Amino acid sequence: MNQHPEYLLNKIKSPADLKVLDLEEMKQLASEIRHLIIEKDAAVGGHLGPDLGIVELTIAYHYVFDAPGDKIIWDVSHQTYPHKMLTGRAYAWLDPEAYGKVSPYTNPDESPYDYYAVGHTSTSISLATGMAKARDLLGGSERIMAVIGDGSLTGGMAYEGLNNAALEKGNLVIVINDNQWSIDKNVGGLTTALKKLRDSQGRDPENPFKAFGFDYRYVADGNDLESMIKAFKEIRDVDHPLVLHVNTLKGKGYEPAIEDEEKHHWVSPFNLSDDSPKTVAASPTPAEIAVKTVASAIDGGQENIMAITAAIPGVFGLDPFKESYPDHYVDVGIAEQDSVAFAAGFAKAGGRPVLFENSTFLQRAFDQVMVSNLPNWKYLAPTSLTEEAAMINWALKQKDGPVAIKLPVRPVPAGGAVLEGYQHIHYQKRRAGKKIAILALGDMQELGSQVAEELNAALYNPLAANILDTDCLDHLARHYQAVITLENNILDGGFGQKVAGYLADRPVLVKAFGEKREYTDVDQSYDQILVRNQLTAEQIVASVKQLFN
Repeated sequence: MNQHPEYLLNKIKSPADLKVLDLEEMKQLASEIRHLIIEKDAAVGGHLGPDLGIVELTIAYHYVFDAPGDKIIWDVSHQTYPHKMLTGRAYAWLDPEAYGKVSPYTNPDESPYDYYAVGHTSTSISLATGMAKARDLLGGSERIMAVIGDGSLTGGMAYEGLNNAALEKGNLVIVINDNQWSIDKNVGGLTTALKKLRDSQGRDPENPFKAFGFDYRYVADGNDLESMIKAFKEIRDVDHPLVLHVNTLKGKGYEPAIEDEEKHHWVSPFNLSDDSPKTVAASPTPAEIAVKTVASAIDGGQENIMAITAAIPGVFGLDPFKESYPDHYVDVGIAEQDSVAFAAGFAKAGGRPVLFENSTFLQRAFDQVMVSNLPNWKYLAPTSLTEEAAMINWALKQKDGPVAIKLPVRPVPAGGAVLEGYQHIHYQKRRAGKKIAILALGDMQELGSQVAEELNAALYNPLAANILDTDCLDHLARHYQAVITLENNILDGGFGQKVAGYLADRPVLVKAFGEKREYTDVDQSYDQILVRNQLTAEQIVASVKQLFN
């Protein structure tokens, strides 16, 4: 049901409908778009600040350029809600019943106006340059534009892209959406360079983009629709690489998002009346335990510790830590590769680095670290908050090699028995049983307990995702008919495959439960993901019973 039938946005089915509007109508459209973003995010969550800040830029682009013939490549693409509304998908904001029908990121399967499925930073310049080169070679005439935020410019790939883009022989525009923020406040030398350009209205002689060889223009108010239309018209048909540096306000139109940009970069459902969250997470969280444990180690005399994150301190609750321990904290910006290499250098010189990384972002440091498969890594998986703290404390003191700790995603108990250390992995038996032994990794232990009760199976805590307790596995092969592994990782290359590989020549059946090797869109709930991967207690029990039948 359309909650806003009077909205002008109802008439915008494509950018062609936008082109017949006058300036005042487009300003009304901007207001409607902001209202709908806030309304939907309050109901179901989503990116808020980035989308509120880029409304005028998006309207101006689609007014001046001719998509989808002309190409606009959005870096990260988390700021494309206005773009989607103007390209035939406004129903997913106008109609609450359709809130889940459009991806919050660009998706070429969804619309011809989206060219890539993108979910992380610093890729847009390289993608746009590749498209421009293909256009040149094939004799095309489309205009190519990349839109990248100042936060995304802290990622190293952006500079690789700039280095290559500067040599383009035809039309290529790189729009820098400069709102002075990443997820957290921007860090590093780039912030100084951009501030000099903003303060000088783009005239500062120390211009890094001109140094690369780009033509350069500056827009002081990227939230002024008339200014953006004028700027885009002026650079629409350039025949060379150009950087358009645009100053915008993150969170524009929603005062709480302006007052606290970090908190409102991405939001869970909240109450519009007072900006309060609709649900409050249980405390303490695994992240809070991790930060508290590191802080306690520093207070206890371990002065060589450094907490390191790549632009996401808020995800781990590191903001109080960085205020209390500024000498023990580094944010490298959106540069996961740098965070890992920086940590290696810090460790080599006698320090003890603690990396706070999201697994979905750590893929960008694949060349630097492959956690579960490098021989000198230990990848621990706690089953309780107490075990998590014990593992962190042990990791901070041991000197044998790097340790990764998989923080729980599912709820885990606060207390529980812990070991003296984790140098040698010996699986812990948590429940006796017959015929079937279940190895439930980390926060899958509670699910394993439910399944074990149903099947009268033995239950073990394997402690680590990549270290096998071969003595225990030999014992299980001799005394049980089946070994079941549970993990909320991808099965391919995961814990279950390692167990199955070791037991391949033993007279015991091994069945691994985990996630398929496929992309999971963010509009799918965690419960939906579990069902799709056969990871509910009912599904696992039924599958195991079928094996014995």
